[in-house]
Amino acid sequence: MVGPNLYGFFGRPAGSSAGYVYSAALQESDFVWTPRALDAWLAQPARFLPGNRMSFPGVSRASDRADMIAYLLEATSPQDGE
Repeated sequence: MVGPNLYGFFGRPAGSSAGYVYSAALQESDFVWTPRALDAWLAQPARFLPGNRMSFPGVSRASDRADMIAYLLEATSPQDGE
């Protein structure tokens, strides 16, 4: 597994998904995953949260991040009736 399950990701406190071992930086962070927080994270993970274990430099194009966030908003949100 590369990361935690993203189902219900938005609105969840960072570093709180059961069954995944987070870096100390994420465990001790004090933010909730919102589209705005995810945009900042995806732009520059190391700058957004120093000490996290994310091993990629980020996504530089704002339009690419916006597309990813739009997809995740739909794909990870509970559907009606669930």
